[in-house]
Amino acid sequence: MKQNFFVLLGATIFTLFLGRCTTDDSITPPTGTPVEIAPQIAGRTNEFAFDFFKNVKNTQPAEDNVFVSPLSLHMALGMLLHGAEGETAEQINQTLKMAGVSEADLRTAYQALLKGLPKADSRVNLGLANSMWYRNTFAVQNDFQNVLRESFDAEVTSLDFNSPSAKDKINQWASDKTYGKIPQVIEKIEPEHVLFLLNALYFKGDWKYQFDASKTGDAMFRLANDQEKSVKMMRLKEDFRVAQRPGYSAIELPYSTGQFALTLLIPNEDATANDVIQNLSATAWDELQKTYLQKANVEVGLPRFTLDYEINLNSTLQAMGMTKAFSSAAELGKINPSAPLAVSFVKQNTFLGIDEKGTEAAAVTTIGVELTSAPINPYICDRPFVMILSEKTSNTILFMGRIMNPESGK
Repeated sequence: MKQNFFVLLGATIFTLFLGRCTTDDSITPPTGTPVEIAPQIAGRTNEFAFDFFKNVKNTQPAEDNVFVSPLSLHMALGMLLHGAEGETAEQINQTLKMAGVSEADLRTAYQALLKGLPKADSRVNLGLANSMWYRNTFAVQNDFQNVLRESFDAEVTSLDFNSPSAKDKINQWASDKTYGKIPQVIEKIEPEHVLFLLNALYFKGDWKYQFDASKTGDAMFRLANDQEKSVKMMRLKEDFRVAQRPGYSAIELPYSTGQFALTLLIPNEDATANDVIQNLSATAWDELQKTYLQKANVEVGLPRFTLDYEINLNSTLQAMGMTKAFSSAAELGKINPSAPLAVSFVKQNTFLGIDEKGTEAAAVTTIGVELTSAPINPYICDRPFVMILSEKTSNTILFMGRIMNPESGK
């Protein structure tokens, strides 16, 4: 059997799929606390999740691991959306698949997730948090600060970005919210950086049916290039929801009460993981959940592993239609109406750990906002420069020069 697979982790966490509305008696309803958001918004967030996943696939080497959080990115971009105007806001909305959805309805959905997901299963540890950090010499509109505090439960902090401790405080927040799994998201604060938006997501859940560590043993895992490597393969036989679909086999591994689940999609011998990703959609995912997954007593084999992952999402988001926010023409006037602002970067750091007991996963999405012209920079003529000497009232130019190699006088 070809030991290639990829993971759709936690339908309610990473693809924002909330609920299993079906009349199939083979499905045992979760016994946790339901998390409810408007069906229209839930469907659109799933469209975003699969569009995002496909675009990430297209920008990353085919043989590399990929582990991302659509939820974390969606919420971080949702904060940015509330600082954007005009075409910039329209492009962010379209990228999020939220065109036609009011900001008020979107904020209501975010609030439902922020309040509901951590309480969905008392035996699952789930944290979802937002923050904004801005340069203490940069003015941020009060309305923008207020909407982040009230609708995103965001911590808003002013810092001296010139202090070495500024990035340490931001990194400590990320580390605290992910229980140390993501200790650093900011390596350096550049002089043009004026603001950072962060979303942190953490999940730790025990399997409903735990693997027996004594049955974990060495097994070969076939890589995409047909080479093999030895892995620690966990094995378990139990009643799981499974499906055979064109191009792949699916099995759902529930956590705790079953409200959170890990769905594994294993490509057929004549397919690849990338083929499976390319053919996925929100509709296909919905059909898999509601129609095709059926309970059967089967054996599952899953490698025990950990993964640390980081990805810059600028090119991915631009490919998804969000181009203007990264340009000097960005309209971010709801953050500051007079400053020339643009998005410097969008990046995501993630962690994944899978063992016999369960799964631990974390993500931090960081959005950097910069001044497209940075008056905070010192004006040091430490390279060739041009000079013009003039009289101001008559606007008469007296001298002009290009200084390429200045000679210091005695």
